Amino acid sequence: MDFQYGLIVAGLTVGFIVGLTGIGGGSLMTPILLWFGIPPTKAVAVDLLYAAVTKTGGVVVHNKKKNIDWTITGWLVLGSIPASLITLWVLHTIKTDVDAMNATIKYSLGWALLFTSVAIIFKNKILAFSQKHSGDKFHKESKTQNGLTILIGVMLGAIVTLTSIGAGALGTVTLFFLYPLLPTPKLVGTEIAHAIPLTLVAGVGHASMGNMDFALLGQLLIGSLPGIYFGSLLSGKVPDLLLRNAIAIMLFFVGYNYVF
Repeated sequence: MDFQYGLIVAGLTVGFIVGLTGIGGGSLMTPILLWFGIPPTKAVAVDLLYAAVTKTGGVVVHNKKKNIDWTITGWLVLGSIPASLITLWVLHTIKTDVDAMNATIKYSLGWALLFTSVAIIFKNKILAFSQKHSGDKFHKESKTQNGLTILIGVMLGAIVTLTSIGAGALGTVTLFFLYPLLPTPKLVGTEIAHAIPLTLVAGVGHASMGNMDFALLGQLLIGSLPGIYFGSLLSGKVPDLLLRNAIAIMLFFVGYNYVF
């Protein structure tokens, strides 16, 4: 791929927004790559490894702050990695029909964007609801919680591998239901820690099928790494509610366009 300043600017913009608001990069980056004319299979593959690299720095920071529950991360991985491998196998079996694979990924991407937009808009209401019911029976039964956490991992493994979206917004929101009393920073840190092995396995799997463009990945990282840094510096200092809602509305209409 030829060097394109537009891709660096895209990486810088997405990185800055992720650092500022915490909204998952996949829900923003993959639609942008499609807008640049990148085929869905290649856009998903690049975005997966992009996420694995950029979120590694986040894990280092969250781990220092003790914002990661490694036990929950382990249960999530127990479900997500096998689900990711199965999804990769399914994609590989339809490899002969590239158009069918691109259509499947684009349609699935649309639904993932729709669910992500709803999760972003109603995040606070979902958190309040889950905390209100924190005394419910299943919250006190560790076996039930562990089983449901694995199921969440399975869901995320399939969705993220297919669309590169969901590890951030969808993962955190679903964990709110199971662990309502866990501090939000710890929920976020836990999901970021889970996203790294998931996106790495899924990204390597897509690369093995010939879907990876490392030149494209490099251009995005040139912009995103400083973008995340400066966005993180301003996090908490700039009111991001309006920005979050604006992004959620944009994602909804993009997802609606892909599905319908």
